[in-house]
Amino acid sequence: MDDHKDTNENPPGGEHQQDDSSHQHEHGEQDESDAESDEQRVEQELLEEEAHPAAESETVLDEQHEHAGHEGEGHDHGSHEGHGEGHGGMHEGHEQMFRRRFFVSTLLSIPVLLYSEMLQEWLGFSVPAFPGSEWINPVFAVIVFAYGGMPFLQMAVPELKDRSPGMMTLISMAITVAFVYSLASVVFPTQSAFFWELVTLIDIMLLGHWIEMRSVRRASSAVDELAKLMPDTAERITDDGETEEVPVRELSEGDLVLVRPGASVPADGTVEEGDSDVNESMITGESKPVSKEPGDEVIGGTINGDGSLRVRVGATGEETTLAGIMRLVEEAQQSKSKTQVLADRAAGWLFYVALGAAVVTAIAWTVAVSFDATVIERVVTVLVIACPHALGLAIPLVVAINTSLAARNGMLVRDRIAMEDARNLDAIIFDKTGTLTEGEHGVVDMATVNGVDEDDALGLAAAVESDSEHMIARAIREAADERDLTTPDATAFEAIKGRGVRANVDGNEVYVGGPNLLTQLDSEIPAHLQRFADEAGQNAQTVVYLVRDSELIAAFAMADVIREESFRVVDALHDLGIEVAMLTGDSQDVANAVADELGIDTVFAEVLPEDKDEKVQELQDQGKLVGMVGDGVNDAPALTRADVGIAIGSGTDVAVQSADVILVQNNPMDVVRLVKLSKASYRKMQENIVWAAGYNVFAIPLAAGVLAPIGILLSPAVGALLMSLSTVIVAINAQLLRRVDLSIPELPGVTPSTSTQTAD
Repeated sequence: MDDHKDTNENPPGGEHQQDDSSHQHEHGEQDESDAESDEQRVEQELLEEEAHPAAESETVLDEQHEHAGHEGEGHDHGSHEGHGEGHGGMHEGHEQMFRRRFFVSTLLSIPVLLYSEMLQEWLGFSVPAFPGSEWINPVFAVIVFAYGGMPFLQMAVPELKDRSPGMMTLISMAITVAFVYSLASVVFPTQSAFFWELVTLIDIMLLGHWIEMRSVRRASSAVDELAKLMPDTAERITDDGETEEVPVRELSEGDLVLVRPGASVPADGTVEEGDSDVNESMITGESKPVSKEPGDEVIGGTINGDGSLRVRVGATGEETTLAGIMRLVEEAQQSKSKTQVLADRAAGWLFYVALGAAVVTAIAWTVAVSFDATVIERVVTVLVIACPHALGLAIPLVVAINTSLAARNGMLVRDRIAMEDARNLDAIIFDKTGTLTEGEHGVVDMATVNGVDEDDALGLAAAVESDSEHMIARAIREAADERDLTTPDATAFEAIKGRGVRANVDGNEVYVGGPNLLTQLDSEIPAHLQRFADEAGQNAQTVVYLVRDSELIAAFAMADVIREESFRVVDALHDLGIEVAMLTGDSQDVANAVADELGIDTVFAEVLPEDKDEKVQELQDQGKLVGMVGDGVNDAPALTRADVGIAIGSGTDVAVQSADVILVQNNPMDVVRLVKLSKASYRKMQENIVWAAGYNVFAIPLAAGVLAPIGILLSPAVGALLMSLSTVIVAINAQLLRRVDLSIPELPGVTPSTSTQTAD
């Protein structure tokens, strides 16, 4: 109302309006000035960050953690922007800066090329001259050097301050020598300038850096993609049963949220009502939707299917599975492997090699032809072609792609060195219970008396056990379900403490229980059922009997069921030349039975949790590189002791600190995928290093002019083109890692399966 009143009191054309107009005009100019200032400030920050990549990574990580954990707010729309600016946005800023400077510098280079006498002579064209046209080349070259070349000079300063000269120092030396010499030729016209070489050199450098930043941004987008999984808002159910739309950051533990069909789950929690299939492939790599019902846990960021779910929030913000995965991906991309350290050292050595080669080249050519433009051209070409762009990109790009591939396939890498070592593992130790086995009892075999069908006996036992929650009862019911058996109705259920259960089925009195039950009923065991029981006992299996009207009619062998995948993973690891060992606290008989069935090489049985690491050490003392696969809790000491610690089945606890690699799904087959990805990634690293280093071995002598006697000389611009081409080749080769097929059919010794998501 006050604003409206003021407008009425100051009619058009009044003094206040003139003042306002004047103020607005000044304000507009100020805004433009501020915008230009902001753009310069942002570019300066990007250049500083480019010169200090390690510091950049730490800053990004700190900012993301502070943002994501702010007041436990989780992820809202702002958090998406925050991640975008913090991670992928950083590389995108670099990419846009070099892209802009490349196009502007290339446009400004056109007059220099057109008015270059050498190019006119080579290409047979001419352009009209006019008063002052002789200044076109130096003036435009100065502008291109100041605008397009300045980023490289600025990024070279920190290298020199840190006494660690690298690629930016090399580039700066090359363009500075070319620039100073060309300007000197204007003052001393007896010397020929090469302004066109200078501008094309800068243009190609900018193009190469733009392509490099683009490749790095795309490869480092894993965290950004994860951040986008979390929805911006959630439907919270109020106390009166109504729903209200709130930002995800406002959710807190204990809230009840509605997840509609097709919507994203806003936070980790437990299903309280509803049934649906949830797509968890973006978190676990599992391609098939997972069925969810009341009591099941759901992960924030996963996609609900056709059903509606009511979920009780259990974790928000930094405590969610997705946030934990993002932290691990960030840490993995920032950590350095042994190969990366070697590449960094090689890039440092290359500076001194290039500088020495440039000095030798200058002396040799001065002695041969005397000091002139040719000498400077050779020196500039050597400095340009030696720039270790390809070497600097060779490993980080493979690491970024490797990490994102692993994350998409349910493998979270915390330690790059361990990931690299996985390819050389000599032995892998598996914890038995819950890793190689299901961790719960199941029916592994059965026998019946003459005249009784196995399906009928199993259905009868399942009917008697229908009201029991004992693990043996569940195992019998699950075995009946697997055979699609229809169980009859049971009445008068009764639990007989320490012996078994009893019920009436179709007018018959039916019992299910162990040997103590037979003693109570004074039932005789037929000879073939006794043999069956004896064999089961030798295999450390529990035997449960079925008695109908005081007659023993069937026996069931119960054991901790071996996973179907375990057979295939042992075969696959053997085909890869890796020894397989098993570690368990179970008795020697039980352990041997499982090991014999799976074909495991070494068995450690009756081992206490606190002694498991000693078994890892035992294999290491034999000179073996050892991997340990466990649940990340009881096996923590062994995981830490192992050369490569692998936590399996930790989908809701991704922050297991004892493991180097975390497998989100409880699937031992992922261990084989891990080894395969490690081998493929290392192969790409080696290929890139061989190309990047080998390129310089051949290119530097060529740039120095060793083939000059046969008429082959490289100009600085051609040298820059070859240098940029080597960078592009390294980037393309790294991108080919995405084609590695991690699906089970591609693994040795493994039959096809549809349960695995193939890498993109």
